[in-house]
Amino acid sequence: MKRSTRAAAAAALTLAGHSAMAQVQPAPQNVVNLSASASVEVANDWLTIVFSTSRDGSDAAAVQAQLKAALEAALAEARKAARPGQVEVQTGNFSLNPRYTPKGGISGWQGQVELIVEGRDTVAVAALAGKVQTLTVQRVGFSLSREARQKVESEVASQAIDRFRVRAEAVSRQFGFGGYTIREVNVVADASAMVVLPRARLQMSQAMVADSGALPTEGGKATVTANVSGSVQMTK
Repeated sequence: MKRSTRAAAAAALTLAGHSAMAQVQPAPQNVVNLSASASVEVANDWLTIVFSTSRDGSDAAAVQAQLKAALEAALAEARKAARPGQVEVQTGNFSLNPRYTPKGGISGWQGQVELIVEGRDTVAVAALAGKVQTLTVQRVGFSLSREARQKVESEVASQAIDRFRVRAEAVSRQFGFGGYTIREVNVVADASAMVVLPRARLQMSQAMVADSGALPTEGGKATVTANVSGSVQMTK
């Protein structure tokens, strides 16, 4: 018992000593907060087309069967062009909802189905717009593929870090110090959101699809930005 009491007392004194040291530890001096950024433009290489159709009727089962048939036909056509990483095919939203009368009764049913086709082979993806007959193009968008985004994010992050270091060195010199050490730093890289074709342009493109068999598209460019922020300790 005596040994346990002495050990507990010693531990309490140790904790008290650490607490006192933490309280009297001087606040850091000669610390400055900095930030730097870098950005690059890169061509979008990933095309996404969302196909959809809707049906309505008085019988829920009939509406569902019509949507299923339209989707199955579209899937069969899209799967002919499917290739991993180049043309990816997946089903989207499949909904069936009642339509109500002013008095609250069910007057019928309406549903919608979607098919999403995307990939790096933008020519093959766009060509499906003229081959899928049971669904129509709802929206089109360009973005960066995961591989392209990761590569560019690494490059632009390196540029932002170099700018942060140069700025830290310059600020330290301006304040009369010989150098600096990094206290903390945060690096964030991000790509701009998907570029979606405007509705007016999409409608015009759909009219052209009937003649050419493919959807005219232009990917444009995405901006990838990296931000570096943190604090440095200026040193003599």
